[in-house]
Amino acid sequence: MEISVGHTPDSDDAFMFYGMFTGKLSPPGFTINHIIEDIEKLNIKATTGELDVTAVSVHACAYTPGYTILRSGGSFGINYGPIVTARKLINMEELKKCKIAIPGKMTSAFLLLQLMIGKFDYVEMQFSDIPKAVKDGKVDAGLIIHETQLSYEQEEIVKILDVGKWWDKTTGGLPVPLGVNVIKTSLGEDVISKFDKHLQESIEYGRANMNEAMDYAMRYSRDKPRDLIEKFVKMYVNDVTVNMGNDGEKAIRKFFEMAREKDLLPEVIPKIAGRQ
Repeated sequence: MEISVGHTPDSDDAFMFYGMFTGKLSPPGFTINHIIEDIEKLNIKATTGELDVTAVSVHACAYTPGYTILRSGGSFGINYGPIVTARKLINMEELKKCKIAIPGKMTSAFLLLQLMIGKFDYVEMQFSDIPKAVKDGKVDAGLIIHETQLSYEQEEIVKILDVGKWWDKTTGGLPVPLGVNVIKTSLGEDVISKFDKHLQESIEYGRANMNEAMDYAMRYSRDKPRDLIEKFVKMYVNDVTVNMGNDGEKAIRKFFEMAREKDLLPEVIPKIAGRQ
C-alpha cells in the first residue's frame, strides 16, 4: 500500500522521519512517498485532502475534517514556544497597534498570539524571512517560530513577548500545541494504528541514534550551526512527541476550546487517534 506523507523542510521533522524514510525500519506493509513543503503549504493541502498523511499546524485541524490526528509526531513546547520580536522593547498595548509579521494564517503561532493579545494587524511571510524584516523595519514586530526562536539575537532584534510561557501559565503547565501529523480517517482504524506506531518507532529510533539522525536532520539546517539545530531538535522532539499522552490531548482540546470562546475558530472537535 502506497501512502503519501508530507513533512516540512525543517530539522525536527526530518529527525522524526529519519528511521522511516531511510529504510532503517521496515514499514508494516507501506510504501512511503514523501513530499516536502513549507508548513503553511501543507496546511492548505490538508484542507483539500491532497495527502494521505501530513504534518500540519494544530490550528489547521479546525479546517481538515477528513483527517485524524496521530498520537505520535506532534511538536509541543514544554514551557516554551513562539516568541514575538521587535527592534526595541515595546509594551503590550503598543504591540496591539503594531503591524506584526506572521508565518501563516493557519499556523498555531498565529492563533496563540491572537488568544494572548486579541486580533491584530498582520502581514504573512516566510517564517525564515521574519527576523530580517523586523530588523530592516519592514514590520513593527515579528512572530517567530522554528529555529529562529534560538537565533533571533543574531539579527540584532529583541524578544518582547514569550507566547509559550504565557500558554504554560494560562493552562497550568500544559504543553504548547504547535504541530501534529494527521492521517486520512478514510484509511481506517487498522491503517491509522499501524502508521501511528510506525512513526513512533521512527522517532524513538532517531532519539536512540542521535548522531546519525542529526546528520540527516542537518540537511534542513538552513546554514544554522549544528549545536543550535541539535538544541532545537531536542526542544521539539520530546517525550510528548513520541506519544502525546493525556497532557498532549488535553492541550489540543484546550487550544480549540479557548479559540472557540473568542470566536477565532468554528465549532469543531478535533479527531484524535485512539490510545496506543
